Amino acid sequence: MVDVTEEEMDNPTFKSDTVLSDVHLHCPNKRRLMVRLNAVGQPVFLSYFKLLWNTEGLASEKCVRESSTEREYQYRSGDELGDKGRKKLRKEKELNSEGVEALLDDDGDLEVVRRPRSASDVEAEDLLRDRVYPVILMKGREDAFEDEEECTCSDIVKIEHTMATPLEDVGKQVWRAAFLLADYILFKRDTFRCCSVLELGGGTGITSIIIGMVAKRVYCTDVGEDLLAMCEQNVVLNKHLMELGRGEVKVKKLDWLKEEFCTDPEALYSWSEEEIADLHEHCTVIMAADVFYDDGLTDALFRTLYRITHNLRNSCTVYLALEKRLNFTLRHMDVTCEAYSHFRNTLNDLENLQDRKIKYTVEPIKADFCQFLIYERIEQLELWKIIAEQLT
Repeated sequence: MVDVTEEEMDNPTFKSDTVLSDVHLHCPNKRRLMVRLNAVGQPVFLSYFKLLWNTEGLASEKCVRESSTEREYQYRSGDELGDKGRKKLRKEKELNSEGVEALLDDDGDLEVVRRPRSASDVEAEDLLRDRVYPVILMKGREDAFEDEEECTCSDIVKIEHTMATPLEDVGKQVWRAAFLLADYILFKRDTFRCCSVLELGGGTGITSIIIGMVAKRVYCTDVGEDLLAMCEQNVVLNKHLMELGRGEVKVKKLDWLKEEFCTDPEALYSWSEEEIADLHEHCTVIMAADVFYDDGLTDALFRTLYRITHNLRNSCTVYLALEKRLNFTLRHMDVTCEAYSHFRNTLNDLENLQDRKIKYTVEPIKADFCQFLIYERIEQLELWKIIAEQLT
């Protein structure tokens, strides 16, 4: 078992092709270790993600609209903040609003004059680090769940994942858009209760696991045996959560670049004819989170959506969550979001498609619903709903 020291984790050096999820960038003030190496030699970490709901497993009906700092204090300390907590919040707001002067230089560029760090800055920083998730632990597999109180709770999701992966392995990380979609599922849990679900590009499986707590059956799909094995392990780790709602999550291979399901009985994570028939007969929800970062894959995903919805017996609703990522490109010599622009264009093409069998209606979902997972819900996160209505 490889040990990663505190110094090494605090001062990482990544290759030029390394991609690191923002979720993993925020680590608490604790020792960070890993549980194993996967089949391709990548370190695998175990994270605990806390669901903000009560002990009976019923989500709180109170939609919290305070700032993220105040929200965390509320869930930590009860419905009312104590005097000490309120003083800290006021101090943090003062730190954020004072001592920074914005100026423009002769060329019109923005210059930011930063104030010196003080003891109060350090205190505020420590306050923020205390509330950050995920909690990353390092224990041997046999000792990974020695804290019985934490592991048997119905408000903890345990996810194995990697960090700082090449672009082709980003599915092994946990991404914010998956959290946004999971929040919506928990907020609208009655909508998804007892339904049959297909997730495209499920990655670590966290969103399938969340919806598996209320849905009847979930087919969590992706490609790559190593990724699918990790996803299956996460389903096993959280089996007790899905058993509460008698749900089932099946991990399956689904390649968007191929027109047929993999039905080879000797291939891992292949489909049986009965499972394909069950999907076509009963599926009413399709979802995907943070899979729109490559134009070719975006096109392949929408082709897969079109093909599958045409084979379904019933109308279905598709939920797509994503994060707009701005990048400076030499081609435009400006900050652009080309992957997002291509996604929106393809979404418009689907809605305007002249089809006699299915009518596609696209609408955005405003991200002002309750937050059940602790992460930064930035304005670049978006959630879209596509209603695929059967006409014949």
